[in-house]
Amino acid sequence: MSTQAPLTADILIEADCWQQEPEASDLVRRALAQAAKHSPEQVADAEVAIMLTDDDGVQALNRDWRGIDKPTNVLSFPAPEPAAGIRPRPLGDIAIAYETTRREAESESKPFAHHLSHLAVHGFLHLIGYDHETDDEAETMENLEREILSQLGVPDPYR
Repeated sequence: MSTQAPLTADILIEADCWQQEPEASDLVRRALAQAAKHSPEQVADAEVAIMLTDDDGVQALNRDWRGIDKPTNVLSFPAPEPAAGIRPRPLGDIAIAYETTRREAESESKPFAHHLSHLAVHGFLHLIGYDHETDDEAETMENLEREILSQLGVPDPYR
């Protein structure tokens, strides 16, 4: 009987502003671990890279990869299908911008930790194939986010 390794999350803190949130890495890891439970076959023996950066870092990624020259809260970059036998299998990269995340949490009167958890889950779901381009896709993705976040003690982010 073979056992597969769980999802590996490599977190890089790229901007000093994240020092204000010493629990950020742990929050992201917990959010991803909970999200991974909803698709164990997709994430077994896989890895994801998360970059906690600032608005400038996300703006540069958004400009260079999406042609949108402004910051956003979270970006996801799914990895191409790797060659057979590559382990752990890369799922892709997630980048989260501190200042935008902080502003949104404050403007929506949400705890920063809750909003960060939501963005980590949202970015992860993009890596495993979920999207929100159509109303049906958005409803499916949002319902899954609600379910995952509720298991983390985070209230419905869409209320």
